[in-house]
Amino acid sequence: MILKGFKEKSNKKHLNKLLSQHKVSVADSKIESLGVILNIDEVDDFELFRVLANNINVRPNRLKIIAYSASKKENLSTWDDCFNPKDFGWKGTIKNIELQSFLSTKFDALISYYANDVLELKLLTAKSKAQFKIGILQTDARLNDLIIKTSLKEFDVFKAELHKYLTILNKIKK
Repeated sequence: MILKGFKEKSNKKHLNKLLSQHKVSVADSKIESLGVILNIDEVDDFELFRVLANNINVRPNRLKIIAYSASKKENLSTWDDCFNPKDFGWKGTIKNIELQSFLSTKFDALISYYANDVLELKLLTAKSKAQFKIGILQTDARLNDLIIKTSLKEFDVFKAELHKYLTILNKIKK
């Protein structure tokens, strides 16, 4: 139990270091690839994100969705790539190869769709190589470049607001 506390403190320190080094990218590039991080304990309908990707003109083969759950993988047979706290080590290290691959992919945009304050989810968002990070209101505003204040249950509002702001920022290709 004591080691778990030290591990969490180590990961928090690494997260703060990543967030302090984060620079907002203001590139005028269009969004062609999209990554999504979600907490399957809060939202389990990944089809919503396929519709969202189609709405902002991202082809299905350029969309990658990963899910996180605080519970064990065996309980979640409906999801292929579901990660849990055991996939994370000390100082923010990632033990899972698939998860490392997702984080090293340079997405044009990353959507972090979770509301609970989970350290592992924040680490995933901070470690991602995505150029433009989008999320709902978090306790730490440094995580995302664009924050849309909605609840998780208001996905249609999130989708409409996201489309509106991405159009204003000239990020959607026609």
